[in-house]
Amino acid sequence: MKSFIYSLAFIGVMLSCLTGNKLWSQKKDYRFLTDSLRIEQQLEQYKLPGFSLVVFENYQIIYSRQFGVKSVNSAEKIDANTAFSTASISKPVTALLCHILEEKGLINLDEPIDQSLKRWHLPKSKFTENNSPTWRQFLNHTAGTSQSGFADYYEGDSIPTIKQSLLGQIPRYDKEIEFLFTPGTNWEYSGGGYVIIQMALEDTFNQSIAELAAENIFLPLGMENTTMIQPNENGFPANVALVHDKDGKVIQTGIPITPQVGASGMWSTPADLAKLSIEIQNALRNKNNKVISHRVAKKVTEVTALKNAVGGWGYGWQKSFGYNNYDWFSCNGSNTGVGGSVFATMTDGNGFVFLANGEKPNRIPVMIQTLRKVITLMNWDKKSDHPEIQEMPLSLKKQLIGTYDDFLYGQKMDTKIIEKNNRLYVQSELLEHFKGKNDNELLYLKDGSFKIVDYPNLLYFEFSDGKPNAVTLTRGRLSTKIDVIHKEK
Repeated sequence: MKSFIYSLAFIGVMLSCLTGNKLWSQKKDYRFLTDSLRIEQQLEQYKLPGFSLVVFENYQIIYSRQFGVKSVNSAEKIDANTAFSTASISKPVTALLCHILEEKGLINLDEPIDQSLKRWHLPKSKFTENNSPTWRQFLNHTAGTSQSGFADYYEGDSIPTIKQSLLGQIPRYDKEIEFLFTPGTNWEYSGGGYVIIQMALEDTFNQSIAELAAENIFLPLGMENTTMIQPNENGFPANVALVHDKDGKVIQTGIPITPQVGASGMWSTPADLAKLSIEIQNALRNKNNKVISHRVAKKVTEVTALKNAVGGWGYGWQKSFGYNNYDWFSCNGSNTGVGGSVFATMTDGNGFVFLANGEKPNRIPVMIQTLRKVITLMNWDKKSDHPEIQEMPLSLKKQLIGTYDDFLYGQKMDTKIIEKNNRLYVQSELLEHFKGKNDNELLYLKDGSFKIVDYPNLLYFEFSDGKPNAVTLTRGRLSTKIDVIHKEK
């Protein structure tokens, strides 16, 4: 589990269009992104077959470019309609589907999910004897189930059913999915939990999750190149990017089959995922939204889990990072030989999506550099809305300076508080990988809390013997207390 979450740290914008921008003309030329990103050179350097990128600004797609090939075995170029396996980016779509169906009065996400299961039922556990987990707890990974991710299959393989998947009759898992804690008391990333959601949806509606998602999301939003249909089923698209290994070779047939559809089986394009993101952004401001309501958009993007939740989690969406004083909803997807990310601001309609058909060592350097450069080049900057900053007393600075076990994200790495030019900065390997720099200033606010620039949670330190011994992370109405372990250096 920890290795899976830690990998998220390393996973991590269309032809020029019209848009408004304070610093540029009405018809801004976005070719500067192509020149600055140097994607083609990176594909060669890292043996990455292909990369597809979309940027949106002010609720409009303003840039789309595709680089490289669908398969190293052919010269066929990736185009704007080439679909990729999106891996875990499927999860926020599954969560959105559930909330749309709830708003239509067809399911109740606060009911125990076991009531909706027919083919299989939740295993008995001491953790659930008096606390049967709800749909909603599975959607934000607080139900307590195991099974983080899954292996893919290919044509010719024996494809397991999702019941077999839950029973542990598949690679990676040799025992039935189990509960690790009382539902609602902790957080654990669980792809298996989303398989349970998939089964509950299909058992309730007597339809596949692919049909339900198409009817309620993909078709209404015009996401023409997005599907949850699998390669061994009728209707699977022909224009797809094949998956590749770290040596740049096609893996088996190159087209993975993922029976755990609700967790990681969606195929899509950056353009379609940008459409979805913009629809959510419009719904958040309750303007120009056509399919997703304001209520549903707020619900799926709110922070609902903070304790041990890698900085914050919503319903499928990750809420762990901040850039340029914006609140973002994001999701990283990573399957064997393919992966990508969606990043979107909660206000102002900005963001980007990229997908790549290579293994982690090949795609992650390109993704990380693209993330950093797009945010910098687009010059998105939101005025800070935190309370007024106050001067930090020298005695307090001295107490805070030190090296600690990671208290920001709960990962196995050091977090340092250092002094530079009479200011304090937080150094974190995870923040550095995403932002490309390690000078995240620690601000002291007038209400006694602390704020790290571009880290989304407020911090309240407690001290013992002149050093921090605990910190409470707070986001909105949620808070979680973490022991702070000082490491002598």
